[in-house]
Amino acid sequence: MAANSRLTTAVHALAWMALASRRGREVMTSEEIAASLATNPVIVRRSLGELRAAGLVVSRRGAGAGWSLTREPAAITVLEVHEALGAEPLFALHPGTPNLECPVGQGIRPVLTEVYAAADAAVRRELAGHTIADVLAQTLASQETP
Repeated sequence: MAANSRLTTAVHALAWMALASRRGREVMTSEEIAASLATNPVIVRRSLGELRAAGLVVSRRGAGAGWSLTREPAAITVLEVHEALGAEPLFALHPGTPNLECPVGQGIRPVLTEVYAAADAAVRRELAGHTIADVLAQTLASQETP
């Protein structure tokens, strides 16, 4: 099963935008952002479009076109980014009903529902505890230490 990298792409883009803003560049084009991610600008625009719908970024057209953050990086949590991308549950139950004649099949769904709910809550707590500013600071700090 392949992991979904949409959250990584979005957080990377926002951290790069935050760094650019810190350096006096309030607006960045999708091409500039895509260069940091080493990806196609279409992928960046798709991701930023979802973030725009959630109110995390805005876009401008015409002269000075590009994307900018709507809030300070310290006020945007990774959980908000996750939710903006249409966060799906981490785990799912069987696609069909298991064999109810089997002792495991008849009782596993409610047990796993609780286990998965607890795992999802833990992930959400962790993502809520990190901001775009935190990610940027830790990223830059990791370059300073050998």
